[in-house]
Amino acid sequence: MAANRPEVIRDKSDMRAWSRSEKYRGKTLALVPTMGFLHQGHLSLIREAKSISDVIVVSIYVNPGQFAPSEDLATYPSDFHGDLRKLAEAGGVDAVFCPKNLYESGIERKKMDKDPSFGEEKAVSCLEKEEGGDGHETWIRVERLEKGLCGKSRPVFFRGVATIVAKLFNIVEPDIAVFGKKDYQQWRIICRMVRDIDFAVKIIGSEIVREADGLAMSSRNVHLSPEEREKALSINRSLTKAKSAALHGQNSSQEINDLIVQEICDAGGRIDYVEIVEQESLVPVENINCPVVICVAVWFGNVRLIDNIEIKM
Repeated sequence: MAANRPEVIRDKSDMRAWSRSEKYRGKTLALVPTMGFLHQGHLSLIREAKSISDVIVVSIYVNPGQFAPSEDLATYPSDFHGDLRKLAEAGGVDAVFCPKNLYESGIERKKMDKDPSFGEEKAVSCLEKEEGGDGHETWIRVERLEKGLCGKSRPVFFRGVATIVAKLFNIVEPDIAVFGKKDYQQWRIICRMVRDIDFAVKIIGSEIVREADGLAMSSRNVHLSPEEREKALSINRSLTKAKSAALHGQNSSQEINDLIVQEICDAGGRIDYVEIVEQESLVPVENINCPVVICVAVWFGNVRLIDNIEIKM
């Protein structure tokens, strides 16, 4: 085993004891939450964490609670041993927390596969039994911030994210947590949750990491065909043009929106949304005269990609 391979911890109690031992020694602890299948974007979060903390924990957990029954939980890419190798090569990661299950949401996927009429609300209320327990029924919701953008087409997504992140904070007890700003709405929701519930965790938003051709790094990129991947470059290309137009005086959100939609649709993308919102409140703006972020979600083939670009006026 490589000397710099991180310790793998699977049990919640063991993870909490490990963290408390490190903090008792006066160490500042940073958490980098991930769903695995690590790429350079994740490793950039780890590098940022290394610059501001003494000890780093990376969590690897594919969270069922943030997937609707029709979404891609079953096909979400996974390579745990490859992830450990990448973390060892990157260095600086002290522990990997990879629990088997953090939340029994009660979504009976096999039954839903057989009976499409088995509604979502009924599904999430039927608690599955976990080993030694009765499942879970408590969710955390950041009610206003979760409604727009991705929340429109993924209504259960952010309650699943907020609940699991809250559990990770309670188990790992980090001083700092680092999130990528590619998932911009998620980052803002976590910031608000931490403020509202008084978690003693400093949240860091790390800038988007892109491939050499401009495509935002994502675990889902592996599902793109070569042709779809080439077409997906229209996302960043259109966002860059939109930012340039806004900085040169074109401040109508509708005109900027139309510019982005046209370029992406011309490339064959199917728009989920393109929205220009104020950076903290995520409220849509009619005119770009304050700090905003342009957020997009687009389908190329069967792959849904998100991206964004900030504009500071």
